[in-house]
Amino acid sequence: MERFKTIMKKEFLHILRDGRTMALILLLPAVLLILLGYGVSGESKDIALAVADLSKTEESRRYIDYYTAGDDFSYAYSAMNEAELLDLINEDKVKAALLIPENFGRAVATNEPVQVQMYINGSVEPSTAQTVQLKLNAISQSASQNILIKQIRLGGGTSFNLPIEARVKMLYNPNGDGKLYMIPGLIPIILQVQTLLLSALAIVKEREQGTMEQLIVTPIKSWELMLGKIIPYVVVTLFNTIALIWLGGLIFGVQVIGSYWQLVGLSMIFSLGSLGMGVLISNLSETQMQAMYLAVFIVLIPAIILSGLMLPRDGMPAFTYWFGELMPVTHFLDITRGIMLKGVNASVLWQSIWPMVVLSLVYFGASVATFKKKL
Repeated sequence: MERFKTIMKKEFLHILRDGRTMALILLLPAVLLILLGYGVSGESKDIALAVADLSKTEESRRYIDYYTAGDDFSYAYSAMNEAELLDLINEDKVKAALLIPENFGRAVATNEPVQVQMYINGSVEPSTAQTVQLKLNAISQSASQNILIKQIRLGGGTSFNLPIEARVKMLYNPNGDGKLYMIPGLIPIILQVQTLLLSALAIVKEREQGTMEQLIVTPIKSWELMLGKIIPYVVVTLFNTIALIWLGGLIFGVQVIGSYWQLVGLSMIFSLGSLGMGVLISNLSETQMQAMYLAVFIVLIPAIILSGLMLPRDGMPAFTYWFGELMPVTHFLDITRGIMLKGVNASVLWQSIWPMVVLSLVYFGASVATFKKKL
C-alpha cells in the first residue's frame, strides 16, 4: 500500500511541476466545451437564399417577402436569370434558390395558376437539404393559401385550387444518399488527422530524444529544416489521397465527377498547410504529451465539428464560424465536395481555394518563425 501511495504521489508531483501541461489539461476542455457548445446548435436559420425575379412586379415582391419575413431564410443574392442561380449554388454561396417566372404578376392578378421553380443545394447534409425543402414547401403553400383567400374575398376566385405550384428540384444528390455527402467530407478529415499527428511530434520528438543538438549545429536555415521535415509527409499524403479516392469509388461507389488531378493537386496544398500547423504545434510544445493534447483539442475535434462535415455552418455564432474559417480543412472540404459531387472546376471553387492557400502559407511561415535554432 505504501508503494502504491508513493507512486501516486510521484505522479501527482510530476503533473503539478509541469505548469504548461497542467494548464492545458485544466483549460482546454472548458474552452472546447464553450466553443463547440455554441457551434453545434443544429438549428437551420438564416438559410442563404438567392432569387431571380423575372416578373419584377408588386405581386412577386410580396411573394418573396413570405420567405424573408421570418428567420428561416435570408435574402442573400439577387440573380438576373436561372444560369446565375445555378452558379451561386455551384459556388456554395446559397443553399436554396427561387426562380419566379416572368408571367407571375399577371397570373396572380388575373387569378390564373402559375409555377415557381425552386432549387436546393443537395451537396449539403441530407437532413439539412430535407429541412430546406420542407421549409420552402411550407412557405410557398402558406403564401399560395393567402393569395387564394384574397382572391376569393375580392370575388375573383372561381376555384379552390392553390394558385401557385412550387416545383422543387434537388441538385447533385436528389436521392439524399448519405455516402455521396459523407465520403467527400471524410477524405479531408482523415488527411487532417494523419498529417497533423505525423508532424505534431516532428520537432518535440527530436528535442526529447536529444537529437536536436545535431540539427542546431548544421548549416541549414530554419525554413529549409521545416520544409525538409514536411516534404516526406507530403509524399505520404499524396499516396494516401489517391488511395482514399480510389477506395471511395471502389467500395462506396462515390466517383470523382470533376477533375481528378485538380483534386489531387489541391490536396497537396492542403497537406502543406496541415503539416505546417502540426510543426507549429510541435515548436510550441515541450513534450510529446503537450503536442498531442494541443493537436487533438485545438485542431482535430473542432475540425470534425466546425468544418461542416456533419453540421451546417450557417447557423453557427460568429466566433465558432470564424474559428472554423481558420482551419484549412474547412475550405478543403468544400473543394472535395465541389469536385467530387458537383463536378465543378477550380475556377468555380476559387472562394475556397484562396483561403486554403493563404492559410497553408501562413501556418508554414509560422512554423518557421517559431523554430529557434538554439537550445
